[in-house]
Amino acid sequence: MLSHNMTWISYPSHSLDSSIKIEDLIASQNVISRFMHCYIAFFVPTGLIAGIFILTIFIKNLQHNLKKLDTFLFYFTISNIVMILFSFTVITRPGYLMATYLGCGVLSFFFNVSYFNSQYLLILMLLAFLLNRFPSSTAVMTKAIQRPLLCVGFVLACAFCISLVVVSLLGTDNYHKVTNCQLDPLFALPEYEIIKFSFGFGIPLFFQIFCFILFFVKEAQPEAPTLKKNVQTYLAVLTITITMFACRLFYNIMILSRTTLKIHKSIGTPKNELMMNIAEIVLFSESCISLIFILSLHKPYQAGILKIIMNLIKVCRKDTTNESPEIRAASIDDESGPH
Repeated sequence: MLSHNMTWISYPSHSLDSSIKIEDLIASQNVISRFMHCYIAFFVPTGLIAGIFILTIFIKNLQHNLKKLDTFLFYFTISNIVMILFSFTVITRPGYLMATYLGCGVLSFFFNVSYFNSQYLLILMLLAFLLNRFPSSTAVMTKAIQRPLLCVGFVLACAFCISLVVVSLLGTDNYHKVTNCQLDPLFALPEYEIIKFSFGFGIPLFFQIFCFILFFVKEAQPEAPTLKKNVQTYLAVLTITITMFACRLFYNIMILSRTTLKIHKSIGTPKNELMMNIAEIVLFSESCISLIFILSLHKPYQAGILKIIMNLIKVCRKDTTNESPEIRAASIDDESGPH
């Protein structure tokens, strides 16, 4: 059994272990530095711009009768934007953010709220899509989905409570001391990662699979309504689900790999550290990619972005037509002036 205090553990790049080769450290740090620069340069701006467009279009469409799925996508977008903001902590790679154990724990708590919240909102979207297409005979389920704000509040409360449980498993007593900080702290107890895997990936995956099986079973029935009207919505939700599954699967495999090292009281190798850092960037990339898919695949946002682009083109043309008479007048004055 491991002791509650996990301050003995350190990153291989910050270890004094003579068995770690300096060449391996330099190679792994070069790789993670390139991954970080690529993510910050391409994924972060694209994801934030997509998120801002989604929020703008949603607010503009508030006077119309919005579907429940649009409300869930709105809060899903906010959750993903928060995840992208948390990703700025990777700017220090191949180094780490320096913070006290207490500060790192607080940062980890709010990150976990966003992490669990986005995962549970996806399940909510799947249920909303399923019940919208195949209305349930269960009155409780139907009434619950009819009140999207209540559902979102319930999901947020669940994410908050599980995050409290997870953060209570940070293995340290020296809260005032400064340490290298990751959003999923290295000094967390193995139970932290096991519970995070269970409630942040394993159980949600079970519900997602259940929703998809139910959907395909219902779709196979002869009396099922045609999917033509909702095909884009279905495609958007399916694409987001697959993206989240792939990225979070890799991240959770690396989390469990780190747990194995802790149980064996090993700090691992530079390769283990490299893979964990890559997994963290892949996790944040998923938030950016999901926002891009929502903007490009969901019909109301497609129409909204086209409208914004057309308005920008009109404004640019208006400016050029307003400027052209002035330019012509200036050129006539130049020509009529003294030679």
